[in-house]
Amino acid sequence: MFRTSFFRSIAVCCTALVLAACGGTGAGTGTGTGPGGDPVAGGTAQIIQTSEPRTLDPVAMGNQWVINAILGNALYGTLMVNNADSGEIEYTMATGFATRDGGTTFDLTLRPDLRFSDGTPLDAAAVKFNWDRFVDPENGSSYIEDAVAIASTEVVNPTTLRVQMRHPAPHFAYTLVETSMNWIASPQALQAGRTAFDSKPVGAGPFTLQRWARQDVIELVKNPNYWDAPKPYLDRIELRTSADSAQGYNTLISGGSDVIISPNWGSIEKLKNQGYPTAVAPLHGGQHLSLNMRRAPFDDIRARRAVAAALDVNALNLTIYNGSGELPTTLFRESSPYYTPDLPLHTHDPETAQRLFDELAAEGKPVKFTFTTTAQTENRLLAESVQAQLSAFDNVEAEVKVIDIIDLIKLHHTYDFDVMTGGAFFDDPEPRLWTAFHGDSSRNSAGIDDAVLNKALDTGRMSTDVEQRKTIYRTVQERLIDLMPAVFYTRTVAGAATGKNVGGLTMYGSGSVLPEELWIVE
Repeated sequence: MFRTSFFRSIAVCCTALVLAACGGTGAGTGTGTGPGGDPVAGGTAQIIQTSEPRTLDPVAMGNQWVINAILGNALYGTLMVNNADSGEIEYTMATGFATRDGGTTFDLTLRPDLRFSDGTPLDAAAVKFNWDRFVDPENGSSYIEDAVAIASTEVVNPTTLRVQMRHPAPHFAYTLVETSMNWIASPQALQAGRTAFDSKPVGAGPFTLQRWARQDVIELVKNPNYWDAPKPYLDRIELRTSADSAQGYNTLISGGSDVIISPNWGSIEKLKNQGYPTAVAPLHGGQHLSLNMRRAPFDDIRARRAVAAALDVNALNLTIYNGSGELPTTLFRESSPYYTPDLPLHTHDPETAQRLFDELAAEGKPVKFTFTTTAQTENRLLAESVQAQLSAFDNVEAEVKVIDIIDLIKLHHTYDFDVMTGGAFFDDPEPRLWTAFHGDSSRNSAGIDDAVLNKALDTGRMSTDVEQRKTIYRTVQERLIDLMPAVFYTRTVAGAATGKNVGGLTMYGSGSVLPEELWIVE
């Protein structure tokens, strides 16, 4: 889990991007400092999230900070989390996820006597029922591509589920941590249908649902039978939604909220400087402009290289985040064993850009494209800033098209776009780099399909040898830089902040806040 001030994983990532412009991540930990002393029991926390859920069925929720992470953790708890300092997996409701054959087979083991809030057992059969649902397209999971990596599951006994993979995946625990496969709901409640389940979701998390007034408030109350007593410390949570990061910031400093989830570098930086406890997940990779290689103009590598060389990401940072964002100068942070300082992701080179634009125009292929985005503040600023920067060049024309967020999400499946925001942010590079850039991945929004890159990504997902992976991910970075399917412009700011009287701000995965850890000094 992730601890204090500045802190420590893409279908869902894509949703996060469109909701929040999906910024970058600052160096530090995933836990806010808060007041000193021991946790205090009681109280109600007013929490601002950035996305209203469409359902409370975990199969269709998203375990990222800007989607439904804090709500999913509240209702369903977690099987496992990852440690802020070491990155190692730590077990919560699960007690292990062991493999003896390099990730071809795993045994998920559970704590004995776990119970859902309806009294039914959270056992291996319940986990199997939940995980099997992810592969059914009718259930609408954004994690279907992660779930289909599982070939089969077998209940060995009430506390053991044997998991057979389609290919060796020794790092699959990180997939579980980053997705809603980490949340298990009552099979009995799920079988009643989604409408009934949304009115009365049943999990084994630290809170239960009291009331969901859509587009208004989600009221949660303490689960008195939570397995990890005396947690949760809070008696109640009132969860409201605002996609406006400025509004979230103002609500916190005015005392109207106790916790905010934030995707904005500027807000997090201002709150930190004013002494508010903040947490940012220090993920590698970041947000990028996805250049659709399936069609003109970006099916020509010169067009991609020209746009990349023309853009000044420092200027984008100033416009969108007032200069407070962290630039992804390399794919991996310095803290990673795969950090390669001699492979910068981006080089601003206006002369090269203009030469390439002119060369394409001379061949009758002037670069003209549409940047499709949403009206959300950071997204709109990004698109308009890209448009403004490119207007200084000849033989390139960028239009901005603003559409509804739901329609934008659909483009990640139809690929009917020229440029849109995307992202590849992660703790371990597997599985997110594979899903973002492998030719066989349906979440490869840019449409890159390079044999050398594919082979490296395939080998990286199966290898457990750090030295081998260093070589592999160096190749991955070299191919991404050379082929330029995307222009990375900021690290991902998977952020949260609390009032100065709130303690226990703790994250795991992709900025997923653990509500059972929160406490308030009245």
